[in-house]
Amino acid sequence: MTLSPDETRRYARHLVLKDIGGAGQQKLKAARVVIIGAGGLGSPVIAYLAAAGIGTIGIIDDDRVSLSNLQRQIVHRLDDTGIAKVTSAARFAADLNPHVAIVAHETRLDAGNARDLLAGYDLVLDGSDNFDTRRIVAEAAASLQLPLVAGAVSMWDGQLTVFMPGGRGFADLYPVTPNAEDVPSCEAAGILGPVTGIIGTLMAMEAIKLLTATGNPLAGRVLLYDGRSARFTELGY
Repeated sequence: MTLSPDETRRYARHLVLKDIGGAGQQKLKAARVVIIGAGGLGSPVIAYLAAAGIGTIGIIDDDRVSLSNLQRQIVHRLDDTGIAKVTSAARFAADLNPHVAIVAHETRLDAGNARDLLAGYDLVLDGSDNFDTRRIVAEAAASLQLPLVAGAVSMWDGQLTVFMPGGRGFADLYPVTPNAEDVPSCEAAGILGPVTGIIGTLMAMEAIKLLTATGNPLAGRVLLYDGRSARFTELGY
């Protein structure tokens, strides 16, 4: 895909960047990615991938914007309270970069529709907020042979990994399904807003690396972030 004069100016810092350049930017423009969740993790993912010039961004979410979201879900405004998150997120992305096509899926992803929702995309990014949905997303992405960038956050901490087709999968990282009471929700335990920004931005970073075939993806490894001690730890699985 060729870049327009406006896109050439917009992505100038990518075009001079070693390992991206014009060929890499054209790959980003041709790419179709889908993001599960337009919340704390989805917000920075949407912002940075739209800014980077991803050609088509699908957003899956059935929730509506509430006042308590605004502490961390940075693509939404106070005026967006009460409207669908996919609508608000699509408005944000379009305002940021009119060269990006946004596909809003205002629905809840579940085992019955996951494959249909993810089909036709090149890459999946999961920013959902519960274990069951993350498992369903991982299984659907694996069955479709799609790479998956998966993030999760809680309180002061976050984690990130990449599942590649044919590689180590969700069951390798989570051989035992945790009890629901052992995985407290953000509503119950709280979440420091910048933690979602850190993990979500790293998710966008992994997505761009995968789409441009640059660097080494975080596959077979999980990156853990401890916000209290400002420490990253990497574990294999």
